[in-house]
Amino acid sequence: MEFQHVSVLLEETVEALQIKPDGIYVDGTLGGAGHARQICQRLNDKGRFVGIDQDEEAVAVSTERLKEYGEKVSIIKSNYAQMKQVLQDLGIEKVDGILLDLGVSSYQLDNAERGFSYMADAPLDMRMDKDQTVSAKDIVNTYPEAELARIIREYGEERYARNIARNIVKTRESRSIETTFQLVDIIRGSMPAKARNGKGHPAKRTFQAIRIECNHELEVLREALDDMVDLLNDQGRLCIITFHSLEDRIVKVSYRRNENPCTCPPDFPVCVCGKRSKGKVITKKPMLPSEREQEENSRSQSAKLRVFERIDT
Repeated sequence: MEFQHVSVLLEETVEALQIKPDGIYVDGTLGGAGHARQICQRLNDKGRFVGIDQDEEAVAVSTERLKEYGEKVSIIKSNYAQMKQVLQDLGIEKVDGILLDLGVSSYQLDNAERGFSYMADAPLDMRMDKDQTVSAKDIVNTYPEAELARIIREYGEERYARNIARNIVKTRESRSIETTFQLVDIIRGSMPAKARNGKGHPAKRTFQAIRIECNHELEVLREALDDMVDLLNDQGRLCIITFHSLEDRIVKVSYRRNENPCTCPPDFPVCVCGKRSKGKVITKKPMLPSEREQEENSRSQSAKLRVFERIDT
């Protein structure tokens, strides 16, 4: 299966990065190199691009797709949480722009054997990094009922989380839950008919929740944001594309805190905490895909782009 992925908010993101021809840019979620190719085209011989992805198939495909740009490109198999170390290993201290596209690639969703999709029957997997040991199957078959309910409720924002968790545990008492369709059947059976037959697939929220837990997506994002801001040169930009409200909220809160880190009580006449702003939020409201993009690529409909600019004082 060919690695296909339509890059969301492509023009908006590349424009927001304000690429300097001799700058250094990092894509922490390289995928199929859609954004990366547009960045590399704008770099001269002094420019540099670093691509990071934890999916070995993405690394292989993007290495091939970007080979025409030669030595200005470095591609590393890693998680963007390790960006600071990756750059240190390459002898890079600061960069002029960082991009994260937090969506699951079309390749991962459409490649049934990866176990991300509720639309095809496959072994329950959902690991973005196939070298990691814990898969969705392990979560579904070993987590306590209360923990499953919490994950499905918090990460999937699923109102029937408790019923779904209860029925998962009940089912696994007699047999292991091995495949995506087995899990889909349990989810369907945990919902009233109205919810089961409503708008959208009934398993969408639960699958999202288990995928987030499997790949520690929210923890990684939360822990990496401040490091990425600190890696930026003056006027460097951090561009992050999110696809659900949990990610978007983490990014929005982090950007605001880096813009205004002061922890003094509001009634203090002057700041005494000593925490200084690291820059400004460029996108007071997130950039959204155009109507045309949403029509052409339905997976773009929930995408939001937020941009932060580093300002050294």
